[in-house]
Amino acid sequence: MLRIENLDVFYGDVQALNGVSLDIEEGAIVAIVGANGAGKTTLIRAIAGMQQRMRGQIIYRGADIAGWPSYRVCNLGIGQVAEGRQIFPTLTVAENLDVGAMLPRARAGRVKNKERVLALFPVLAERTRQAAGTLSGGEQQMLAIGRCLMGAPDLIMFDEPSLGLAPAIIHDVLDTIRELNRDGITCVLVEQNVAQSLKLASRAYVLENGRVTLSGSGAELLADDRVRTAYLGL
Repeated sequence: MLRIENLDVFYGDVQALNGVSLDIEEGAIVAIVGANGAGKTTLIRAIAGMQQRMRGQIIYRGADIAGWPSYRVCNLGIGQVAEGRQIFPTLTVAENLDVGAMLPRARAGRVKNKERVLALFPVLAERTRQAAGTLSGGEQQMLAIGRCLMGAPDLIMFDEPSLGLAPAIIHDVLDTIRELNRDGITCVLVEQNVAQSLKLASRAYVLENGRVTLSGSGAELLADDRVRTAYLGL
C-alpha cells in the first residue's frame, strides 16, 4: 500500500532521515519505534507532505507522492492524528469534526462519517456544542481521531496517541486503533509505549538516528534482546 525507498530528509544541514526504506501492507498495523529524536515524527511528516524530502521515494498505491502538497496527500486517503492532538480549541466538537470533512473525497459521506465517529466515541456525542479546548486530554484525543476519520482515510498515521494520557485512557485509545484496523483501516503507529505498540503491530521497524536498524513482526521485535534492553528496560 505504501512503500518508502531510500528516504533522506534534512533540517538545514542536519540529516534527520538517512536512507529510510520500509513497506506498509494494506490492512496492517505497523509500529515505528525509537528514542526521542530518532526521526519518527519526521518520517510521518514527510509521508504527509508536511516535510520536504531531499532524496528518495514515497510510493502510495503505485504513485510516487514525494513532494506532493499535504492537501493532495490527505485527499488520497492518508490521514494523520498528530502528536499533541492539534485540535482547534475555540471551535466546538461538531465544528472540529466538520473541518475534517472538508476534503473533496469526504464531502459526500460527511453525515454518515459523523454518525460513525459519534457511535465510536459516545462522549463526543454528548459534547458536540462544547468548545474543544475544554475537553479532557482523553476526550481531545478521541476528537483528534474522530476528525481524522471524517476525512474518510484508508491509512491513518498515529503520532504518539497516548502521550500525556492516564493509563486507563491509553488502553481505550489503543483498543480504538485495533478496532479501526479490524474495520479495514491500515494503521501506522508511532508510540512511546513500545511494548504495547509491538503487541498491537503485525510489523514493526526500529529507527535509530534516522536509520532503520531493525525490522520484523511485532512479536519478533518484542522478543529481540536488543529491543528489550534499549526500550523495555529488560
